[in-house]
Amino acid sequence: MPDTLLRTDKDVTEIYNQHVNTVYKVCFMFMKNIPDTEDAVQSTFIKLMEYKGAFTDDEHKKAWLIVTASNICRNHLRHWWRKTVDINTLIDDAGVKDAVVDETLRQVLELPPKYKTAVYLYYYEGYSTVEIAKMFQKKESTVRSHLHTGRKLLKINLEGEQDE
Repeated sequence: MPDTLLRTDKDVTEIYNQHVNTVYKVCFMFMKNIPDTEDAVQSTFIKLMEYKGAFTDDEHKKAWLIVTASNICRNHLRHWWRKTVDINTLIDDAGVKDAVVDETLRQVLELPPKYKTAVYLYYYEGYSTVEIAKMFQKKESTVRSHLHTGRKLLKINLEGEQDE
């Protein structure tokens, strides 16, 4: 498949089918509700259709989609009109496509964005700290620090719930 300026509808459809679940999960991690998640997924693939660069391999393509989706979600969340939605109600009502939503994932979704992103990509998508650092153009030590802090926060939150 050519990864150039001239991506055909078939090429975009193939990329969509291959990566939509990952993009959806990343977007849901930020947006915490189905409608905004679906909008962000759609925006991500529109950006793909507009993107004129070439991808070196499938991992580069996947990383580009994850970073693009994350940026779209962050930009959306910065708007003043963004309201907070109860994650428990949304997950109970509709759930995350193709994901088992347990208490740990609920707690991951509640982490501050920089920790949530690192923890999710590392544990749920299987990326290494080196790969995450490259995706977000951060130092590997920064990603490891975010993972460390994210794990500490998760431990505190999960132990706190057991005490209740």
